[in-house]
Amino acid sequence: MICEDIQDFVAALPDRRAIAGLDLGEKTIGVAVSDTLMSVATPLETIRRRKFGLDAARLIEIVTARSIGGLILGLPFNMDGSEGPRCQSTRAFARNLSRLTDLPIGYWDERLSTVAAERALLEADTSRKRRREVIDHVAAGYILQGVLDRMRYLKDNA
Repeated sequence: MICEDIQDFVAALPDRRAIAGLDLGEKTIGVAVSDTLMSVATPLETIRRRKFGLDAARLIEIVTARSIGGLILGLPFNMDGSEGPRCQSTRAFARNLSRLTDLPIGYWDERLSTVAAERALLEADTSRKRRREVIDHVAAGYILQGVLDRMRYLKDNA
């Protein structure tokens, strides 16, 4: 089930299950997961993209192994807020993935998530080689943490 609105996504989530955040790139997919209390995002891994079927199979393995209750995909809006080809590609990925799982799938504005991840890795004095290895799943962590913070805000102001 694809949820265009974060409130619809929250309503569709099962209780006490972690959620996963994805940063879809052309060559990689960064994956981060939350705790079951949905308070903290933790970068998990970077999947090297091959074919959709292989990429989806790895995501389903992660979802199953970690009892994930929902998926958030970073939606790469243009800086002016418009949707370009990368947004269309992300939406197509979500549609294809929704055929393989009943989990709710939501979107989160990912503008500047990679920039924030890069800045954090630089501040941590991470080597260039190591940054290249982890940037995508660290960016997924920023995307997922944004969702978790928004969910907490919605709950506190309900």
